Amino acid sequence: MRIKNKARLVSHGNRKGRAQVLEILEAGMEAADPYYNTCAMLRLEKNRFLHVGKKNFVPDGSPKKEEDCYELGKDIDRIFVFGVGKGIHRIAEAIEDCLGKYLTGGIVILKHGDEHRLRRIRVVFGSHPVPDQSCVDSSRQLTEMIRSSRLTGRDLVFTIMGNGSSSLMTLPWEGLSVEEVKEVTRILQIEKGLATPELNMVRNQLDQLKGGRITRILQPANLIHLIPIDLNEPNALGGMGYEGLMKCNFWLHTLPDCSSPEKALEIIERYQVGERLPRAVMDFLQKMQGKNYVLTEKEFAEYKCRIFGIMPAGSSFLPKAMEKAEELGYHPYLLTKRTFVEAKAAGQLAARIAVNAEREGQPFASPCALFMTGELTVAVNGENGIGGRNQEFALSGAEIIAGTSRIVIAAADTDGTDGPGGCFDKEAWELGCRNLAGGIIDGYTAGEAKAQGICLKKALASHDTSGPLWRMDSGIWATQNISIQDLIVILIMGEKRS
Repeated sequence: MRIKNKARLVSHGNRKGRAQVLEILEAGMEAADPYYNTCAMLRLEKNRFLHVGKKNFVPDGSPKKEEDCYELGKDIDRIFVFGVGKGIHRIAEAIEDCLGKYLTGGIVILKHGDEHRLRRIRVVFGSHPVPDQSCVDSSRQLTEMIRSSRLTGRDLVFTIMGNGSSSLMTLPWEGLSVEEVKEVTRILQIEKGLATPELNMVRNQLDQLKGGRITRILQPANLIHLIPIDLNEPNALGGMGYEGLMKCNFWLHTLPDCSSPEKALEIIERYQVGERLPRAVMDFLQKMQGKNYVLTEKEFAEYKCRIFGIMPAGSSFLPKAMEKAEELGYHPYLLTKRTFVEAKAAGQLAARIAVNAEREGQPFASPCALFMTGELTVAVNGENGIGGRNQEFALSGAEIIAGTSRIVIAAADTDGTDGPGGCFDKEAWELGCRNLAGGIIDGYTAGEAKAQGICLKKALASHDTSGPLWRMDSGIWATQNISIQDLIVILIMGEKRS
């Protein structure tokens, strides 16, 4: 089970509705485990022939669709794994289990708190969503291992690049410090609320490994790039399939990149933060105009690379969650799959839609379950509370649905960590909970908050939601895994509760 504190979450309020929403959420979060799909695309035959790939994992439009077969000892001398991302240890574990003694080694950078059972692959850690010195130290170890391995054309390298890699893999160019890069992330993402596409247009230019540059230092090995998402879904810049990966990529740092110094400066000007960003960053970007060292599509085509999406649509988290809702008697509706909007406003709108559906039967007749995915944003504007975007989405609707008896709303990040986390509650800290995955509310939540002296408006204004949600037994605590965006479930039950 991914959700650790289910008993407490269903101990009050709309117990039946909460239990059902958590069943749906659990089904989706369990499906977000890439271990089994990774095992399905790897096959070792006669301890000699390694088969890699299946058609449903190949992005549409790829130059090659069939599986690859390598004869170990003849075609391939060594096999390595190099990866970065939240929860990507589950992919690495699958590779270890499938290859056993044939795996030479490797290194992966995980988020602090990721629990793993890797033996042949070294594990190092970093911070997310804001990078720190541990990210730099881990990135240096990654780079040093790649270079010291002296890769050749007879080596096979599995790369894993997942959500969170843009923070976890941070190695600034000479002349830039991690503190300066950290300030860029803090101002643009945490304070101004920029979504990852815009943020990466800036920070990809400041890094020695991002923007596909890591693929260069892996040459001349045979590369198999594993990505824990559905590669045939349109990304945030509109691209999809193989062509989208080549022309519209901004976060998969083993692939061609669409950022540039000019785009970075344009975004900085649009948000009017040039005077606030570190002087060294601005000087570097201005000096780089007319130069762009990211990996290009033409260069990528010259390398021996395959790309596979480990979470194709049919087996990913959203269809599994919607199937569970239908199994429980709720008609599932998908409101949106790409939600790059402010969390509080989105939560209030979703809550009003739910109230209208409960009272008027419009635009959805109950019993129904409404779904949203994507990556919500939060602009903290100088506040330093402990919370997260999914927590704010859920909590912002509490007063809107107050008094209703048939509405339950839950929102969680599929990786199990919603926001930076920290010591938001002494009891939670002692239990080992450093991050909430999200939050769950119902028609009783606003009343429970009032009874406990919790001001919901103040919690949202200060972006300090983790403590209040935990004290109300409405903060979701989950095991960490890969992130495949947020999962939001809005349940409108069919019958009034007794």
